[in-house]
Amino acid sequence: MLARKSQTWVLLLLLISASLFHFSTSQSDSPWAAKKRRMRDKVRKMFYHAYDNYMTHAFPHDELKPLTKTFTDSLSELGNLKLEHLPQDYNGSALTLIESLSSLVVLGNNTEFERAVLWLSENLTFDVDARVNLFECNIRVLGGLVSAHLLATDSPNRVVQGAYKNQLLTLAEELGQRFLPAFNTPTGLPYAWLNLKYGVMENETTETSTSGCGSLILEMGALSRLTGDPRYESAALRALRKLWSMRSSLNLLGTTLDVLTGEWIEYSSGIGAGVDSFYEYLFKAHILFGSEEFWRMFHSAYVAVQKYFRHGPWYHEADMRTGKATYWQLTSLQAFWPGLQVLVGDIAAANSSHREFFYVWEKYGVLPERYLLDHLMLHPTEKYYPLRPELAESTFYLYQATKDPWYIKVGEKMVNSINSYTKVEGGFASIRDVTTMQLEDHQHSFFLAETCKYLYLLFDDTFLLGRNYIFTTEGHPLPVLSSWHERLPETYIPTNWTFIKTGKQGRRASSMSLQVCPATMLNGGQRIESACHVPDSRSDHRCSTNEECGIDSTTCRPRSCSTAGYCGLWLFI
Repeated sequence: MLARKSQTWVLLLLLISASLFHFSTSQSDSPWAAKKRRMRDKVRKMFYHAYDNYMTHAFPHDELKPLTKTFTDSLSELGNLKLEHLPQDYNGSALTLIESLSSLVVLGNNTEFERAVLWLSENLTFDVDARVNLFECNIRVLGGLVSAHLLATDSPNRVVQGAYKNQLLTLAEELGQRFLPAFNTPTGLPYAWLNLKYGVMENETTETSTSGCGSLILEMGALSRLTGDPRYESAALRALRKLWSMRSSLNLLGTTLDVLTGEWIEYSSGIGAGVDSFYEYLFKAHILFGSEEFWRMFHSAYVAVQKYFRHGPWYHEADMRTGKATYWQLTSLQAFWPGLQVLVGDIAAANSSHREFFYVWEKYGVLPERYLLDHLMLHPTEKYYPLRPELAESTFYLYQATKDPWYIKVGEKMVNSINSYTKVEGGFASIRDVTTMQLEDHQHSFFLAETCKYLYLLFDDTFLLGRNYIFTTEGHPLPVLSSWHERLPETYIPTNWTFIKTGKQGRRASSMSLQVCPATMLNGGQRIESACHVPDSRSDHRCSTNEECGIDSTTCRPRSCSTAGYCGLWLFI
């Protein structure tokens, strides 16, 4: 058993330069600084309340059941709603401990980090008869191990010299090898499910999601760079390229597909569940590996999102073939989007969406899983809040970009809500129904990997000093290393949808902030679309406020909502 010893736009290179990511902490001890320290300490207590209860009541099983102070071996249950094919002799893979490794480093607890690393080195095995979800196992386990290996080797203070001999990397490589049979399909698209011991089982479902086969490149690419074995990155890249080739003429992708035939099953798409991390990984892969291929994919995909999904600050879903709106709903997973927009420099758009998500948070006390925008009400069957991190993540990014103290207040309200509604004696429990605050007996591992981490970094970003990181979709930090780049870009993050060259000088600008219109790129004289220059008002949905009408696609002027409820151009600006 382990025991705990216990306002300028500098944004343009956000997350790539630690000096820009970290705004000086050597300020005078102002009341504001003292407030941030108090909130940091409050989040620290949250993390350790969750961590200590897991270690006491659930370790080495996968996740804690805080109400009954027991455990669930959830790695074999993730995404398995019917709980089919559960292993009989599986005793867990210490999932929450793996997820907590990078958070321990962020909190500065090198002692517990070392204990955890050494326990995993000596005890963890993947030679188990367990059917797992490839996507979840990749972002949680493989990502956790790769990140922890990098953190263990980039500082001599985190693990006693000589005690660590790349054991986590060895485990990650073993897991990566067990992933490879899932990619053995005619399309190169991987099965969503595989057995860690026996590979893909007979009669396994061939249905997967866009996220499931398009969000593997960071972890598997990093594994290849660390081991020198190209198979992992090649498999993930082949799947990603195949997926991109399946996009519609509108540059939209559906939600679910068949890995054997390469045909779409669900044509409705958005930025939420089933698709979300696909967009995230295109851009972050460009940062991590420096490939312009990822940037080109992301640019086209992002503009399509703005064109067909956006309605003012909201993002509805649409048919990938026609662009016609299908579902008008907000889902909690969409709350990552403002954080991604911060990385690309579109702060105005990020702030607008973030405030709408937080409005829903304040309305219910937490962020419900699904909110119907056309009816302004909760989805009747998805009223739960499983301690998700996405809104905390976007709040962290927006504060780093703007230093606006409003985001600190948002974080404070989130911390207070989580403590008020979900903290129990045995940890933190998910909420089954946000209208009654009825609790559910589950503390997800991502609460420690992401929710606590992003809230802590919001109040104390000391960890980011001296190293440039990107965070995976599970919140695991990966350092940006020039040796991993195919070709180092002029700047690691292109913060614009326009790149106008003047002589030998390049000028990058955020189209949402600078309103460059029309966007042009001196590349064969062809015009390139940008996020600012697309209409976002659907003809089949009326507006209620000017903010819903967005920016005109040709003039870049704000559009207004008429008394009849339709968007039109403001003529006198």
